[in-house]
Amino acid sequence: MEKERLAFLQELLHTASPSSLEMEIQKKWMAYVSPFADEIRTDHAGNVIAVKNESADFHLLLAGHCDEIAFVVNRIDEDGFVYVDKMGGINPKSAIGMKVEIIGEEAIVPGVIGVNAQHHGGMKGDFDVEDLFIDCGVASKQETNVQVGDLVVYRRQSEILKDRYISGRGLDNRTGAFIVAEVMRRLKDEQINIGVYGVSTVNEETNMGGAYFAAAGLQPDAALALDVTFATDYPSVDRRKHGDIRLDGGPVLAKGAPINRKLNHLLEKTAKDLDMTVQYELTPRLTGTDADKMRLTGKGVPVSLVSLPLRYMHSPVETASLQDIEEEITLLVELIKNMTGRESLNPLED
Repeated sequence: MEKERLAFLQELLHTASPSSLEMEIQKKWMAYVSPFADEIRTDHAGNVIAVKNESADFHLLLAGHCDEIAFVVNRIDEDGFVYVDKMGGINPKSAIGMKVEIIGEEAIVPGVIGVNAQHHGGMKGDFDVEDLFIDCGVASKQETNVQVGDLVVYRRQSEILKDRYISGRGLDNRTGAFIVAEVMRRLKDEQINIGVYGVSTVNEETNMGGAYFAAAGLQPDAALALDVTFATDYPSVDRRKHGDIRLDGGPVLAKGAPINRKLNHLLEKTAKDLDMTVQYELTPRLTGTDADKMRLTGKGVPVSLVSLPLRYMHSPVETASLQDIEEEITLLVELIKNMTGRESLNPLED
């Protein structure tokens, strides 16, 4: 990956964007994408929308959510220790001993998540989020400068592993927002037959409201959710149960009831023409991504899901392949360049 592009991806990863507090990252995304779009829009959910060739008859929406899982402050005791609840599907067992930032109204407050010393019995095996506490180094509640409702993220920088993988917090799904941005960049000087809405969506980790606002407002003819999925290529994962999905194995396409088969076939044909390997995951009932909300807007939107294989999901060390990111961008750019705008996504039509 080019240094400038990697630097932008890492800037996104280093910008706190807990669900409901995505404003800072959205401003950075907007500034990066603006030169590549015909128009930039925002909406009341907080989405940022990059528009290309809107005068076309057929419109495709690309959605990558920029929010990350977090904790939310629910109380502060008299000694100044801060207690939290979940904002999204964060794993409390990954939090022990981690450095954190509490994003307050007036300032960012650093802290550490305390851990009971092994000499005092250690952490109990069945602990949950209510057993966590944050030590901000204060002596009383009045000193904390923290309020109920403040959001908490890990203080964690990304790392490049062997020039091959990228690891850090919140790859789910700042990688998706990055991929949308890169698709728009590579399409800038292309003459395409369809209109494209590249959207950095909000709130996926909590309610998927951003995707609903985007699709309901734009009323596209089709939509692709660009998210992450569970890699199963590391120790302790049962592949018989969870499938075989590997880093460096290529983008992952979903198969299941919510997925439009004809849109998937277009993706598969594009991959075949590129001599690119794709992987598959099953989404029998729902996808658990922005695709679910976009599909049920307006008159209904045909959707598909393209995912990036991700190790250690919802942990501070999520890990993905730079090669997979590049291949997904290439797949989407070629799909869009090859579309005529006359494609029928009705599964009953030839």
